[in-house]
Amino acid sequence: MSTIAEHLNMEFNGYQALKDVNLEIQKGEFIAILGPSGCGKTTLLRLLAGFLKPTAGRILMDGMVVADSNCMIEPNRRNIGMVFQSYALWPHMTVEQQVRFPMEYSRFSGFRTDRERKERAEELLKLVGMDGLKNRYPSELSGGQKQRVAIARALANEPGLLLMDEPLSNLDAELKIEMRREISRLHKEVGGTILYVTHDQSEALGMADRIVVMSQGRIQQIGTPREIFHKPANAFVAKFVGQSNLIRGQWEENSFICGKGERVDGTGIPESFHKDSLFPVKADHIHLVPAGRSRFTGKIREMEYQGFQMKVIMNMDDGNVVQVLVQPEMDCREGMEYGIAFG
Repeated sequence: MSTIAEHLNMEFNGYQALKDVNLEIQKGEFIAILGPSGCGKTTLLRLLAGFLKPTAGRILMDGMVVADSNCMIEPNRRNIGMVFQSYALWPHMTVEQQVRFPMEYSRFSGFRTDRERKERAEELLKLVGMDGLKNRYPSELSGGQKQRVAIARALANEPGLLLMDEPLSNLDAELKIEMRREISRLHKEVGGTILYVTHDQSEALGMADRIVVMSQGRIQQIGTPREIFHKPANAFVAKFVGQSNLIRGQWEENSFICGKGERVDGTGIPESFHKDSLFPVKADHIHLVPAGRSRFTGKIREMEYQGFQMKVIMNMDDGNVVQVLVQPEMDCREGMEYGIAFG
């Protein structure tokens, strides 16, 4: 199912949660909505689900208007599936009953007979690795198992659009990685269209076909994971995705000048950085050199050991604060002076 949001605005008691949001989701895509808390990503998801009516703008699904400022089609009349952050399993139903329920009561169900529904439930539970636990209740399941059941239930009716609202936020780090692989595998095997809301950049980069980065109710950039990571459109995206250093200095056409005259080639850097007098560079794209070999110098403020590498935080002489990644065996100590080289 293709889904289009046109000039969406959402206001709550004078607070503008969404500001002129435009987004087109193609059939079969995996779209991640990425941004910090309060950026509007969950509001956008709730509008697409039919839980909210937009203040302005409209939403179309397969060419049909399902919501605008005057009317709204209810969630049960949209061909969508939903996976909630809190799992939202019914405590009195077994695993198998959870998955069969939407097939029995949804108007979009193509599984008319009890046998068809039973076979579909068994197929999905096997797909998510829960076929051996079909008679258990939610209270007898771990967090990861509950999430697998919630995903199977959401897929039961083969929805045109599957909405996932930070589904892994309640899981521990190791289980998150496992479930990320599982969701990616399911998308490849089952197909369908997924809109996945998250504040975790590793989830978005590792799973999505395209990422929508949001901040303060606006879309900042839409692109593939590689585009978002390597070619940020503005300072917010550069800082939020990949934690780039934003070095303040001066631009002279495509040359960026920092420190006491250190020049850096800025070809291809978007105009928004020129306007803000900033240069984006990731910590692993710069390195420490003896102070005499650079005009961009400073002293080590602190160091963070991270196993395979060391994060060095530098207070630069011109007022910039820069993070650099170095090998852990490098002889670095607080107060030592270094220069920074780019590339």
